[in-house]
Amino acid sequence: MKHELPKMLKIERVIREAEGVHTLFLPYAGEVKAGQFVMLWVPGVDAKPAGISYHQDGCIGVTISAVGAWSKEVCGKKSGDLLGLLGPYGNSFELIGENVVLVGGGYGAATLMLLAEEACRRSLKTTLILGARSEAALLYRTRIKAMKLDAIFTTDDGSFGEKGFVTDILQRKLQSEKVDGVYVCGPEIMEKRCAEICLAAEVPSQISLERHMKCGFGVCGACCIDHSGRRVCVEGTIFSGADLLQTHEFGRYRRDSSATKQPFA
Repeated sequence: MKHELPKMLKIERVIREAEGVHTLFLPYAGEVKAGQFVMLWVPGVDAKPAGISYHQDGCIGVTISAVGAWSKEVCGKKSGDLLGLLGPYGNSFELIGENVVLVGGGYGAATLMLLAEEACRRSLKTTLILGARSEAALLYRTRIKAMKLDAIFTTDDGSFGEKGFVTDILQRKLQSEKVDGVYVCGPEIMEKRCAEICLAAEVPSQISLERHMKCGFGVCGACCIDHSGRRVCVEGTIFSGADLLQTHEFGRYRRDSSATKQPFA
């Protein structure tokens, strides 16, 4: 893959999506596919991947949760500040059939939003299941309402929607009707459970996998999946759930910046 230098772009605007979560809009007029990501570079800090959550009015939007040094620096940016951008990178989701279910957990909802918009444009029967710790952490409620989707919200504490987990809702959904495809982004333990539910129900699933990336375009090898060698940034980030269940590491561990295994709790 051809490597490009980061484009230094002025932030057009910033909106608050939820507690500690912001979307930054950057000028970008090229093609974007649902599920792709960009590498965002903060000079002197780091460059890290971010899923594309908006593509409108000549801009892309990236939704960032302020959890570490890099993300807190990004979330502190204002309109007119500069960010380096590389990409978009990666493959994309592929909508299958006429009845689809999208499942998002936490800020993983960001990666599903362009797919939800595509499903609406194609007039597919679409169910969006989104979960978070609490009502304050739920993303895109106003945006989802405007799409007129069949949306089901869950919260761990029961402060909004159903108390419980998105996996319970998904299992119920697949037991009650014929679904053609399931699309998932969120914490990896949740993703693995969704893939297992779909496999048991014989429904194809597509999973957006998150791994540590240093380059984003397939050179460094930091995001390779153990034993298979597939690069999440190039062959992914979207993988078949059934295929991921055959790998050694999915839902068990990931590697940090030093390539040390970090088990999922």
